[in-house]
Amino acid sequence: MTRRSLAVLALGGTTAVFAAGKKKDEKGFEPIFDGKTLNGWTLVKPSGPGYIVKDGAIVCPADGGGNLFTDKEYANFILRFEFKLSPGGNNGIGIRAPLSGDVAYSGMEIQVLDHDHPMYHKPGQELKDWQYHGSVYNLVPAKGRNLKPTGEWNEEEIRVDGRRVVVTLNGKVINDANLDSVKDAELLKKHPGIARTTGHIGLLGHHSHVEFRNMRVKTLP
Repeated sequence: MTRRSLAVLALGGTTAVFAAGKKKDEKGFEPIFDGKTLNGWTLVKPSGPGYIVKDGAIVCPADGGGNLFTDKEYANFILRFEFKLSPGGNNGIGIRAPLSGDVAYSGMEIQVLDHDHPMYHKPGQELKDWQYHGSVYNLVPAKGRNLKPTGEWNEEEIRVDGRRVVVTLNGKVINDANLDSVKDAELLKKHPGIARTTGHIGLLGHHSHVEFRNMRVKTLP
């Protein structure tokens, strides 16, 4: 394992050491993935093998997917995790999600996407701004770009506090969303999940290979 890929997490302590050599305050964070099993998670509407655990990561295989939800619900929280995309990789993080419906609408979805891949930039089929990685899908577009090259591990933090959702990717804030800024009546009707105040955290697979690890949550008051 290279120095760059090393991630040593000290859960229950005050700091974690990451590849960049920076320290993060980890006080109050608890793991939601044990690195070995999917205990504490529920798979809904699986496709193929669904999700598997391999080499300390939750893996959505290219022939798998479905929605993998935490058993526990969260209202206001900070979620930290690492993820690795395959070329064209597409997944999502469900927040305040119910266990039913299309979570991008019945809850909310934070995009996880290799948005630079040519498949998403064909003439006449270019991505909308709200489809880029880190966007609140179809609601609030990410304003920044900071993905590492495909095949490398990225660090992400999603802070959900009241009506504010902040997405930080590899140390850079790429979305600071005020959900109350969404005023379009038709859009609000289409997305009842924007009004939810609690729900599950989910991995929303889309038949492409994406890996997640070091997933931990801090509950906010």
